[in-house]
Amino acid sequence: MLKQLSSILFFLFALPCMAQKAAKIENVIIPAVSVTDLKETSCPADSAATAAYLYRHGKTYFELNGGYWVMVTQVYTRVKVYKKEGYDYANPELVFYSGSNKARGSFSNAVTYNLENGQIVKTPLNKESEFKETLEGEVTHKTIALPNVKEGSIIEYSTTVKTPFFSNLADWYFQYDIPVKDVRYDITIPVYFQYNIYNVGYVDVKMTDPAIIYNSKTENNEFYYSYKATDVTAFKDEAYINNRENYIGKLEHELSKVQLPNRNPESYATDWKSVAKKIYESEYFGRELRLEGYYKDDFNALMAGLETDDAKMNAIFNYVQSHMHWNENTGYLADKGVKEAYKIKEGNVADINLMLTAMLREAGLDANPVLVSTRSHGIALYPSRYAFNYIICAVKLGNNLILLDATSKYTKPGILPTRALNWVGRLIKKNGDTEEIDLMPKANSKEIITAVVDIDSEGVISGKIRDQYMDQRAYVHRELFAEADEDSYLEKLEKQYAGIQVSDYNKSNQNDLDKPFLEDYSFTNDRVADVIGKKIYISPMLFFTEAETPFKEEKREYPIDFIYPREDKYLITLKVPDGYTIESLPQPLNISMQENIGSFKYNIAAKGNSVQLSAILSINYASVSKEYYSTLKDFYKKMIEKQNEKIVLVKQ
Repeated sequence: MLKQLSSILFFLFALPCMAQKAAKIENVIIPAVSVTDLKETSCPADSAATAAYLYRHGKTYFELNGGYWVMVTQVYTRVKVYKKEGYDYANPELVFYSGSNKARGSFSNAVTYNLENGQIVKTPLNKESEFKETLEGEVTHKTIALPNVKEGSIIEYSTTVKTPFFSNLADWYFQYDIPVKDVRYDITIPVYFQYNIYNVGYVDVKMTDPAIIYNSKTENNEFYYSYKATDVTAFKDEAYINNRENYIGKLEHELSKVQLPNRNPESYATDWKSVAKKIYESEYFGRELRLEGYYKDDFNALMAGLETDDAKMNAIFNYVQSHMHWNENTGYLADKGVKEAYKIKEGNVADINLMLTAMLREAGLDANPVLVSTRSHGIALYPSRYAFNYIICAVKLGNNLILLDATSKYTKPGILPTRALNWVGRLIKKNGDTEEIDLMPKANSKEIITAVVDIDSEGVISGKIRDQYMDQRAYVHRELFAEADEDSYLEKLEKQYAGIQVSDYNKSNQNDLDKPFLEDYSFTNDRVADVIGKKIYISPMLFFTEAETPFKEEKREYPIDFIYPREDKYLITLKVPDGYTIESLPQPLNISMQENIGSFKYNIAAKGNSVQLSAILSINYASVSKEYYSTLKDFYKKMIEKQNEKIVLVKQ
């Protein structure tokens, strides 16, 4: 588990029902823009930064409006622009759920500061520079374009959002793509509303002790929280990183309980069992699993003559996979409903995989739905109705739990789409029980490249290649070919391997999912070998050689995400040109990492007038903890150095 589920620093705590300590909200004074600020030419904390947040202060509080609660969030932002690449920060966005115009959002006090002839000059926002756009799903999107922005400018603006929708507060970020000098968030919440609070990421956030204050305007006691961070480094993407939202410093809130005066308490998200139970009881989930009449006739014909559970599972999966078309909509609740979706042969992921689960149960199999958060949605770290956005199916056969997803035409039992490979899911049983399910593949998905290569006296190589993809890798390439025509695919292939020219291309087993996906092609390449005098220098791994390591940073902040375990195998035969002999070959290498994280085996030998190479790279875990980064970095350095060593051929 240490290597598969990597350590994300996060804290989990719930607002208390009562607090003994009274407090006053701290009055924060932000200093005025100064000449010194405007003269600054680079960020002291990061000279490469194109801009930096000098201040990013927000506060959320509640108002009573006609007897109804309204949540108000106000944010003040001040940004220093250092380079032209930072001009985008002068076009801030405000995005919020407007819900049929029940929520309102606006910009105010937007100003650009510049230093002209030693004096501070303020340029306010023109009304013509504010834009509004309503997005799909009753979401409002507003932007402004601050005027007179130059290198060295400072911009500031405020935003306000008033909304009656407060089951989830908007995430508050302490970390961005640029450094932050001072970031703060204050929250006051009526004691009637209880939230779970989650601090995600690696930022050192200081929090005041929870306290109660009295709001004379609403005549209610309120919980008060204050969060601060200073000198926060920019979030930097690293090679092999999962969704950045899993690691960036931010604060999340979710409503867990409402206790209004003279009313029974309403509980929302408290633990995984209650979350799963609430989802299962939805008519768009549990009810859909109980419907069966719509598929009965087809089902009976499908099951005729099948005796084993394995045969029944495969037959039902293949039928649903071929019968249904996924409309690419996610969500764990049925959209059209399984009956209507079955009729029109189209639906969202829940329509399809709840249908699949119901049919498997009808066949007597131990099948249950599994809630999943897709890779783009982030990892489900804590109990929440919003933690998931996808659903698959799990079937228990003997001691094996087999995961299925019928939304793609190129998956099969045990092979999930890449979008669903996101650490863990949550299985929900009929009786309401729930358990965590590991979604990650355990077996290495293999790619085997076999090449027979000729080299001429000018250093031009030519030959034939067979590339075999298996398991997850076969799925990826089948999906790729389903979305791209052959010409565009070959164009990408020729860009991937510099100098290669492909001909006689042929692919096999596109739709035969029980066999490896195969590519066969001929090629020429004039950029692999160097001819110097009477000698030819060539890497035995040809254009498959990795030029540089992807792990260049001294330290790693986040886990290394390989998506799934993998094995790359190269079997290359290089024929020596007439009139040449082998002067030297690279030495064999066999290295491995601790805890069986991975290995690289490199064997090379001369046989007659040819050189034969076998190189195997194995990465045995889908995710590797950052604690092993130095091991992984050193491993890749040695491997790539070996890959770049040359065969030396000399002319007689």
